[in-house]
Amino acid sequence: MDYALFVRKVKEHLSLDLASYKETQMKRRLTSLRDKRGFPTFAAYFKAIMQDERLLGEFKDRVTINVSEFWRNQSRWEVLEKVFLPEFAASARTRRLKCWSAACSSGEEPYTLAMILDRHGFAGSEIRATDIDAGVLEKARAGRYAERSVREVPKPYLDQYFVRDGQDYLVIDRLKRMVRFEQGNLLLDPFDRDYDLIICRNVMIYFTEPAKQDLYQRLADALRPGGILFVGSTEQIFTPSRFGLENAESFFYRKKA
Repeated sequence: MDYALFVRKVKEHLSLDLASYKETQMKRRLTSLRDKRGFPTFAAYFKAIMQDERLLGEFKDRVTINVSEFWRNQSRWEVLEKVFLPEFAASARTRRLKCWSAACSSGEEPYTLAMILDRHGFAGSEIRATDIDAGVLEKARAGRYAERSVREVPKPYLDQYFVRDGQDYLVIDRLKRMVRFEQGNLLLDPFDRDYDLIICRNVMIYFTEPAKQDLYQRLADALRPGGILFVGSTEQIFTPSRFGLENAESFFYRKKA
């Protein structure tokens, strides 16, 4: 079984569309993992991951590329805090925002959003956080982070929203209740609608250009008119109008009314 057949089998049996990822990067990552586990071919590796839960979990971890930080690219969060939250507050809409953190990994991003919303009077907001990896979602629900993980959290937020437990920091229960973690596949699952804010950062860079274009359109369709899409610092949309979006700030796009 060559890599192309491996990709088809993975999609058929595991609902993971490896063809939507940049082939050179993904093939290199998976070949390295396959060789590390001692399988000479992708045929042998596929058979093994279908029979061994540990190998399957490791494979999914390698595919999903989990990287997350609290307040990642802090200046972008400040734009959300100082520009868009006042806009939401000034609108005729309720202060209960409908938000989605897509590809949320181990929870740092949606908890960052929850802290900001709570601090600015949007505590009743709904934050849905999804990731394809069940393992990182369990960590996210637990809300336990090592000291190194919270080093970028501003001290007022750290003092208000975390409790020290030995060497770790625990997210307080009130904040946990603001976030609903669910398993989800960005490439295959249908999306809900009428979001005020969608955060989808640092995941597009791994996708092929057709997969990115399709995903941008689906994300735009999931926003309410006037809703905001917040993307990563390497994921600028060069022609947002084709998706019914317009530039709002750097890396923030508003759905046209």
